Amino acid sequence: MSNNTVRRERDSLGARDVPKNAYYGIQTLRAVENFPVSGIMARPEFINAYAMVKKAAALANLEIGWLEPYVAEAIVSACDEIAAGKLHDQFVVDDFQAGAGTSFNMNVNEVIANRALELVGKRKGDYSTIHPNDHVNMSQSTNDTYPTAMRLCVLIIAQDLLDNLELLRRAFTRKGMEYQKILKSGRTHLMDALPVTLGQEFMAYSVAIKKSRDQLKGALKLLEEMPMGATAVGTGANTHPDYQRMVVKHLRSITNLNLIESEDPREALQSRLCVSSVSSAMRNLALELIRISNDLRLMNSGPTTGLAEIKLPETQPGSSIMPGKVNPVMVECMDMISFQIVGNDVAVAMAVQAGQFELNVMNPVMVHNLLESMVLLNNYLPVFVEKCISGIEANEDKCKSYLEKNPSLATFLQPHIGYEKAALVAKEAMKRHMSIRDLVLEKGIMTKAEVDSIFDWEYLSGEQKVDKRHK
Repeated sequence: MSNNTVRRERDSLGARDVPKNAYYGIQTLRAVENFPVSGIMARPEFINAYAMVKKAAALANLEIGWLEPYVAEAIVSACDEIAAGKLHDQFVVDDFQAGAGTSFNMNVNEVIANRALELVGKRKGDYSTIHPNDHVNMSQSTNDTYPTAMRLCVLIIAQDLLDNLELLRRAFTRKGMEYQKILKSGRTHLMDALPVTLGQEFMAYSVAIKKSRDQLKGALKLLEEMPMGATAVGTGANTHPDYQRMVVKHLRSITNLNLIESEDPREALQSRLCVSSVSSAMRNLALELIRISNDLRLMNSGPTTGLAEIKLPETQPGSSIMPGKVNPVMVECMDMISFQIVGNDVAVAMAVQAGQFELNVMNPVMVHNLLESMVLLNNYLPVFVEKCISGIEANEDKCKSYLEKNPSLATFLQPHIGYEKAALVAKEAMKRHMSIRDLVLEKGIMTKAEVDSIFDWEYLSGEQKVDKRHK
């Protein structure tokens, strides 16, 4: 390269030419060369969270008196710019990188240092004034900054996810209320079973989402303990006695999150229980979303040879060869997203158990997968609610038709005529393709008033708890 397009930088391994206009430096350059893995770089949310961590550290070191005011102010200004979305193209380290995230931490340190140098009127690479390690990384290690940024990022993104899950829960609740009186055949083992209402099924989906959301919200509390101040092995080496308290105080102010100091800094570096707990909650949520989506696919199946109890909104043509075919694409997409979340959790689980002694170095793969899971749902849930759940239509005639032919309705005869006789009625009804109701009336087993009482929708659905055994 021409001397006009590069600047010379040195580290402990030697000297290298870095692009002159780059805000990153020599250590970032080495990482780019060492890890040309996926082409996937840090998400903007993680970059922003890391800038918040560096800002809090600079403010704490300024308050302590370890950083000169003009240096601290330049670092804080650079961090504010990055957190506002600037210079994100300078974070060029692959998500799959050196253990612990050292490469990315140095990428952050170098970008902040070089932007801070510009702000004080110095040229990039003039580290005698503001140094990536000595100033930007003061009182820090990758081992405490990276997991702190992980926690902050997940907590911040999770706020939107909790809101989006509440949006989904309410959508299911509205459908539950809308269809509360539409009786249909229940199914167990994929076979005809006792009646439920379509509304009851949707209300159950609403409760499942609520429980999954509550579990996720509870797991997120574990992330509020901040590892900052632990430095390399949890002993707080090279920090002021008041630094941990001060840096967490500044993080609380910057993020408006309820952050606390770690109960034990050693545990904060060794364990990733907090991460696995959130990832597990995401997996459990995904399993519920898969189950519910597959129910909706089955109820929508048809229109002539499936169940066709509901109709999902038509959002696009379904076939390149079959004219007029429309597929349940929105729930299919939800399934695929959920499968990915389950797979991501496996990767997180393997990383969480891979820590040894004073550190778990597998942080980058944890945050990559956990953030992907959360971002996928944040991107899709509002669309899913709008274009799928809110537009579901019930096929009441089809539900009624299936229910009338359901032999399991003979169950409600059992208290009146006994199990054996009820079973014979069920078999004859199936053989003759008759409804239980009509067969009971034809045979004079019960009066019309008794039949009407038993086959009332409130009684069949369990909404009416009156004992009708001897009435």
